[in-house]
Amino acid sequence: MAAGGARAVDRSLHLRRTDATRRQLRLYARRIGRLAAAVVALLALGALGLALSEGVGFWYALRWAVDTAATVGGFPQPRTLPGQIVHLALVLVGVGTLFYALATVAELFLAGHLAELLSIRRMQRKIDSLTDHHIICGFGRVGRQVARDLQAARADYVVIDSNPQSRELAESLGLMFIEGDAAEDAVLAEAGIERARSIIVCADSDADNVFITLTARELRGDVAILARAAMEDTESKLKRAGADRVISPYKASGSEMARLALHPQLGGVMDVNSRYRVEEIEVGRTCEAAGRTLGEIRGSAIVVGLRRGEEFHPQPSGDLALRAGDVLIALGAPSALERLVGLLEDRPG
Repeated sequence: MAAGGARAVDRSLHLRRTDATRRQLRLYARRIGRLAAAVVALLALGALGLALSEGVGFWYALRWAVDTAATVGGFPQPRTLPGQIVHLALVLVGVGTLFYALATVAELFLAGHLAELLSIRRMQRKIDSLTDHHIICGFGRVGRQVARDLQAARADYVVIDSNPQSRELAESLGLMFIEGDAAEDAVLAEAGIERARSIIVCADSDADNVFITLTARELRGDVAILARAAMEDTESKLKRAGADRVISPYKASGSEMARLALHPQLGGVMDVNSRYRVEEIEVGRTCEAAGRTLGEIRGSAIVVGLRRGEEFHPQPSGDLALRAGDVLIALGAPSALERLVGLLEDRPG
């Protein structure tokens, strides 16, 4: 509870800091807009004053006003008293406006907001160019593993996480990253949910995963959603929220560890769904099936491959005689695979 509360406080502080940054950027934009409007108004009024007092054309007067405000000195001094007053006002107000503009721009650069804004925009342009990509919601241990596997498969993906430390890690790895809450419509839209191939929901909190799944399903009804569940009772909630597949890492790893402990000759276990699984089974040296053909021992299981040393035989023939050390890759119902494991494991004694 304490760790969860600390994460909630950190997230709240980060969101407030992000909102403050955006408000500051909007404030700078308004200040620069007001400054530009003031400069235009000043030059227009100065040009009008010079044109009326000195009896010159407006275009000439406008260039005269710009020259005076910029303190260049390329035009002559006004002859009339009203013209001299306008000239003096342009010099004073022009220099003051120039210093104010320089201070505003310097503040924007020194605060670092401009670089951050440009970085975010560059990242958003890259994301906007993606199609048929994956969206990873959460960059914890599970999310980082998902990202590594997708990168190994050369698949495009975008990571969403509200933790600033995750942003630093993602940037150091060169990943496309959006800092924000994946349960918000706008954040998923920025990640390109309309063009995405799948949504992988793997935040640390089950409650967050449920909210993210609800939001993603509401935004797009046909996208594939894969969700992570830490608690068993969360699986049904995630499916009701719209998840197509729900993975429980703790449950799956616990089941696989128990199965590997019971049958040491297994090289790996993967559930296809609740009715079928895929297993790697090594042929033991003293097993009952040694020397028999594949067709004699496979039963209702389907052997999709056989690895023998450096060789791999896809869909091996039923006439192939098994040798000790062969590794079968078998697909079938749990009962069929249990029977096959019993035939292939070493006999005691």
